[in-house]
Amino acid sequence: MEKKRVRDYMTETVDTISIDAVVSDVVATIDRTSHDGFPVVNGDEVVGYISARDIIFVPPDTPVREVFSKYLLVAEPDMAISDVARVIVRSGIQKLPVVDEKNRLCGIISNTDVVRSQIEHVSPEKVYKLMDTLERLHNVVPKMEKGAVPLRGLRPTQSRIYQDELEGRIYELKRGLAEPIIAIKMTGRTLLVDGHHRAVAAQRMNIKKLEAYIIIIEEDIELGLERTARRLNLEKIADIEVMDYARHPLVAGTHRVGRQD
Repeated sequence: MEKKRVRDYMTETVDTISIDAVVSDVVATIDRTSHDGFPVVNGDEVVGYISARDIIFVPPDTPVREVFSKYLLVAEPDMAISDVARVIVRSGIQKLPVVDEKNRLCGIISNTDVVRSQIEHVSPEKVYKLMDTLERLHNVVPKMEKGAVPLRGLRPTQSRIYQDELEGRIYELKRGLAEPIIAIKMTGRTLLVDGHHRAVAAQRMNIKKLEAYIIIIEEDIELGLERTARRLNLEKIADIEVMDYARHPLVAGTHRVGRQD
């Protein structure tokens, strides 16, 4: 809970190149994925890395084993994000394959993932505190997992958001920097607890799912958050009202101070 780990931010689905491939296979994979480099694998073992610059002016039928980089920096799933940041900054490498103790590929972590970890405000600590509160208030035993939550069917618990913050979340989503939302999943329903600006931004961008810390409650109870949502007539993300920045209470307070001066 104290340190952010690679496993919390890495991408688990990774495009790879076989040690038995040829350069034309690498070109085809670059065209298909728009990525500029890939781990090279021999079976399930990572043996190196090949990038677009490794195959410049190289004939298409050249075996990958003749041109790939055998010297490879890697990360481990339990490695601290701060340590990965140091490696990336000092080496100039943009991506690190993540491997287990047997050098098998687990995922990949990029400099963008590191940046996202540093701006992320929704920490596991915050989620665990919420779980503790739910346990004490409702006598339940919640569990937590991290995964993608569909926006369709996600019930908000906040009636208003602000336009300036919404624009910021759109900016972050476009660049893959948005932090996860927090959702509570119960039988037949999922509540949005934290991340209403991100949810509205995603809907406007036609994004179907968002990464989330998902608190799972198996007991059949009604939370106070649900009663609040019902009272505010909140059923779906589209029910959230977007307020102009000029109507933000902090701005209104500043204006009042100005008039008093």
